Amino acid sequence: MSGHMAFDDKLVMMANQIGKFFTPQRQGDPVAGIATHIRKFWDPRMRAAIYAHLDQGGAGLDEPVRQAVARLKQAEAHH
Repeated sequence: MSGHMAFDDKLVMMANQIGKFFTPQRQGDPVAGIATHIRKFWDPRMRAAIYAHLDQGGAGLDEPVRQAVARLKQAEAHH
């Protein structure tokens, strides 16, 4: 169980780092940039884990990251 929490914590940290990169860029939509990055560079297991983390409340996710993960999860559900 503790290994799973550590994995979630690492994914939250990684997702928030992506968010910190895209959020200061005022042009465009930072949420879209975050979602695109996660879609392109995270493997399906990582994406599934961050979606599950969001479903459990998304503790620790910065708001733009939370929005990006929700947007990406919804888009993947329709494919």
